[in-house]
Amino acid sequence: MVFPLKSLDQIQIGITEDHELLRQSVREFSEKFLLPNVDKGEKEKDFPEEAKKQAADMGLFGLDIPSEYGGQGADYLSLLVTSEEISRIWTSFSTLLLVHWMLGRAVLKYGSEEVKRKYLPEIASGKKLGGFANTEPEAGSDVAGIKSVAKKVNDHYVLNGRKIFITNGDIADYLIITARTSPPDPKARWKGISMFLVERDWGIKTMSRIETTGLRASHTAEIVLEDVSVPSENLLGEEGMGFKYAVESFDYARTIVSAQAVGIAQSAFEKLVEYSLQRKAFERPIADFQMVQQKVSESLSDLMTSRLLTYWAGTLYQKEMMDEYIVAASLAKFHSTEAAERVVLRAMTAFGGYGVTVSTGLERLLRDLQILKTYEGTNDIQRISAARQLFYRFKGVKVG
Repeated sequence: MVFPLKSLDQIQIGITEDHELLRQSVREFSEKFLLPNVDKGEKEKDFPEEAKKQAADMGLFGLDIPSEYGGQGADYLSLLVTSEEISRIWTSFSTLLLVHWMLGRAVLKYGSEEVKRKYLPEIASGKKLGGFANTEPEAGSDVAGIKSVAKKVNDHYVLNGRKIFITNGDIADYLIITARTSPPDPKARWKGISMFLVERDWGIKTMSRIETTGLRASHTAEIVLEDVSVPSENLLGEEGMGFKYAVESFDYARTIVSAQAVGIAQSAFEKLVEYSLQRKAFERPIADFQMVQQKVSESLSDLMTSRLLTYWAGTLYQKEMMDEYIVAASLAKFHSTEAAERVVLRAMTAFGGYGVTVSTGLERLLRDLQILKTYEGTNDIQRISAARQLFYRFKGVKVG
């Protein structure tokens, strides 16, 4: 017994040669199509069409959608590899894909065969962009607290409500919407929430684009639903089970966010190493000084432990070892995002005065990390979740 695991063979990472080939391909794409556009895209708060088209041509929008629905049929670790490599260059673009993947995964897992056949090919091709709308002004970490409602009327549902901090919210063609189909049960607040696949043209209104500290090219918006009519067949899964579907979707996304943080840490680490060799002080490269050497070694430690933890969690997900994965994903998320922040701050310190300039790109990485620490479950929530899940899943005791 290797508490909380059953044996040491559960500590495995399933990276293969195919994943390395994918990484090389995504790195080439990122450096050719994203890198030249980062500064302009962040300033104009948008992505170049050429980059989105190239990503679509590579199959990145439908990476883990089965080939029978027009996707690449890649595994979960492929999403982590792709997210890490893109985030090394432009985290905003990886977030565009992250939320699109969340929609595709929800349709694939909970949609009827008719819905899958209708929507997944367009989602996989990138012809239609996806979004995931759960958060509300009074319901962020408290998913059960959503107030949006969906009333059944004959052969459709009528949705009313307000969603906020929705990535791709003003540009998504399709959105996953969670809404209450019945009032909350005081003894089980999560009951009564349902999940829907909604087309923008059915009446979703964008109220505003929200300015954020980081991920400035990412489209974060507030949307409003006013008597939006949704066909009954676009209810995903069972009515009233949407809370569980949403939580499972966040579980799916959480380690992808961790991979984003690994990409940021990789970028900052490379900048730190290169600068320490090029920059001279007292007629010597600053890499000669022990203080800089310490920053390099500590940053390498943070980078590698984050990467190992992230891909270990991803391997557990891929093996469908969900008891272990739920804990590992929470650990990976808060560890990797905070470790990446430490790497960036060390690099900024080593850069001296240049470290606080915009031209190095370090300040953008630092700003982006503040969003990563917040979405798909804040780091504070992940700490609590990891402990509670540990007690429950491995000791059979519910705490808190």
